[in-house]
Amino acid sequence: RKMALAGCSWLLLSAAFLSVGAEISITPEPAQPAEGDNVTLAVHGLLGELLAYNWYAGPTLSLNYLVASYIISTGDEIPGPAHTGREAVRPDGGLDIQGVLPRHSGTYILQTLNRQLQTEVGYGHLQILAQPVVMANNTALVERRDTLHLMCSSPSPAEVRWFFNGEGLPIAIRLGQSPDGRVLTRHGVRREEAGAYQCEVWNPVSVSRSEPINLTVYFGPERVAILQDSTTRTGCTIKLDFNTSLTLWCVSQSCPEPEYMWVFNGRALKNGRDHLNISSMTAAQEGTYTCIAKNPKTLLSGSASVVVKLSAAAVVMTIVPVPTKPMEGQDVTLTVQGYPKDLLVYAWYRGPASEPNRLLSQLPSGNWIAGPAHTGREAAFANCSLLVQKLNLTDAGRYTLKTITLQGKTETLDVELQVASKCARGGRW
Repeated sequence: RKMALAGCSWLLLSAAFLSVGAEISITPEPAQPAEGDNVTLAVHGLLGELLAYNWYAGPTLSLNYLVASYIISTGDEIPGPAHTGREAVRPDGGLDIQGVLPRHSGTYILQTLNRQLQTEVGYGHLQILAQPVVMANNTALVERRDTLHLMCSSPSPAEVRWFFNGEGLPIAIRLGQSPDGRVLTRHGVRREEAGAYQCEVWNPVSVSRSEPINLTVYFGPERVAILQDSTTRTGCTIKLDFNTSLTLWCVSQSCPEPEYMWVFNGRALKNGRDHLNISSMTAAQEGTYTCIAKNPKTLLSGSASVVVKLSAAAVVMTIVPVPTKPMEGQDVTLTVQGYPKDLLVYAWYRGPASEPNRLLSQLPSGNWIAGPAHTGREAAFANCSLLVQKLNLTDAGRYTLKTITLQGKTETLDVELQVASKCARGGRW
């Protein structure tokens, strides 16, 4: 209570001993404070041995505008009616304001009292611009189709500057500004205009920048390609060895990531991923592979294709008995791998192909017929394989396959079939 009375008493005295021609000046630090900054009203030109300070937030030395009084000798601070809870008087006479708001704008007066009970006053001005807000018609647009509208909303009459990704807005975009600079319009927005936008309001004594608003621009897919082992393979032929693996990757330039569909020889595959695996290459996997990429936002699509074939080394024909060591009474399939794709006709022989009476079966134009050596237990398939049912020991021996292609190329291949005896397996003769 004594401090409060002391502050009031020297306020009353100040009216009688006010000196004229004061040299006190007041400047804000920082020089252009923005909303939310911590600001100091720095004082310059203080003279003599001082007893106290009075700070006013208003145009006159009225008690209603008193922010605080400060007694220098004791360091006591006495809040006044205009104190907002953010102000604090410094020992050097400055006034600290924490987290300034637009309502802190206006005239500030510092009144000093010296040991001769004389007062001086200094005037300062603080203007705090409210933080602007960027408003957009949409933050996700389709390239070359949609129009971007950005508006810098601020209650303060001030100049406006725009920023893109933290830098001054490029002139190509500034050309779309309204005369007052507060509205930015871009017809047929481009992908390079995606990013963070901010606006700033400013005047000679204050500046305030908005929070960023992020713009996404959808585009593509473009430059769709198929990669194999990080090498572009679009529009070419990939040759693989028999029974090897292959992974095809579909890539494109697109925002967002496109949806994928794979097509093999005109038939859609159940694969919605960006890659396709061929785990074991056979003749059945030969053909054209197409990747279709579709952007769900732009509704645009693109495709790329490659042809996958067995390499020349892979088409060497082989015959493998399955099972490899059949027993008497079992069935065995002489499985043919790498048979000619342009096959015209083939024939199986029980022995060498040079003896017509040893013909087992023949497949002309998709239908097989029995030969002189056919026992009724043999069956031929379109892939050239031969099934022999209910083996007996006399079935062991040499089997020969002869193929003829549409170009007239003839190839002969034989295999030796072994048949194990049941008695031998059981250990009895």
